[in-house]
Amino acid sequence: MDSKSNGKWYPVLVMVAVHFVFATINVLLKKVIVDGLNHLVFITYRLSVATIFLAPVAFFFESRKNRPKLTYSVVFFLFVNAILGASLTQYLFLLGLQYTSATFTCAFLNMVPVITFIISLPFGLERVNIKSNAGRAKVIGTVVCLGGGMLLTLYKGTPLFNHHSHLQHQVTTDSIDHTQSISRLSSLLTTRKARWASGSLALVAGTVLWSSWFLVQSNIGKKYPLQYSSTAIMMFFGAIQSFALSLSVDRDLSSWILKGKLEVFSILYAGIVGSGFCFVGMSWCVKKRGPVFSSAFSPLVQIIAAVFDIPFLHEPLHLGSLVGSAIVVAGLYILLWGKNKEMQMSGVEKGDPENEMVKVQDPDPESHPTAVTCGSKDPPTVEC
Repeated sequence: MDSKSNGKWYPVLVMVAVHFVFATINVLLKKVIVDGLNHLVFITYRLSVATIFLAPVAFFFESRKNRPKLTYSVVFFLFVNAILGASLTQYLFLLGLQYTSATFTCAFLNMVPVITFIISLPFGLERVNIKSNAGRAKVIGTVVCLGGGMLLTLYKGTPLFNHHSHLQHQVTTDSIDHTQSISRLSSLLTTRKARWASGSLALVAGTVLWSSWFLVQSNIGKKYPLQYSSTAIMMFFGAIQSFALSLSVDRDLSSWILKGKLEVFSILYAGIVGSGFCFVGMSWCVKKRGPVFSSAFSPLVQIIAAVFDIPFLHEPLHLGSLVGSAIVVAGLYILLWGKNKEMQMSGVEKGDPENEMVKVQDPDPESHPTAVTCGSKDPPTVEC
């Protein structure tokens, strides 16, 4: 009994570790991108490293299993998933990261569970009973979270920490004429506002695509439940996609030459740990607990990133980011409360004495099919 209850915490521990890695990667990427590393070059190298790392792991750990057939349908979904979770989505997030900050970028990740929940509704992966408290909580949490996301996008607010003082000092000391210094500072701030708006739009698009990844991955996990193999194939497709996109945008071969140990370390760390272990861990958690549960740990990324981002990289924290993030997190956990309440009610209905007697007499789970909903721990089509 203890081992079973402890096993319930494994997906939680895995998702905490995954998002800690994602937060440290975001901070590292902000540094190397500002220093001049091309976005698509980084993504191509990262996904190539992940493919090279995962291919032998998949061969040795999954080669002896009864492999399901790799159909054209599964290959197509893996190709689409590479766009949603590897190539295009990473490019949009890196654009947003370059034009804003690591903390602000991570704030948009808080929207992923709610967007995942909304997209799940038309496909029947989630259900809402508006007459129950759980159903009303899910609706209210979704509305609150979307309101916080709109505030994040549309309202920047004043910086809470004055990290622009070095800009003012540089402009004033470099320029003898006070009028020219004010004009130069105004031009810099205007450019930053325009870049911030562009970065916000890129993050909105990336968030929608990243939310869609969890749903497609849930489908792949049922048809092809081999985490290492499916992740390796997805990373391979993503590397090809990002390389083709890079050639179409910029054909300067000098951008493919890495400069410095930090760039090499960032690519290896992001490829092996971030795109390798973390995607395997997330795929396993999606299979065990469903897409909404797996995306519910996104706020951890922002908190961990802020610990490194503000004091070490001196990135500004704005009032709009703080208030919007707080609203998003509040809405997120109202939604998750409703989700948890719904699962508890479902568990009580399944655990009545008559059902328990049936389970004792007939241990075959296939003789008692249950309705499949997002977050179910024992879907009949998936071996848990």
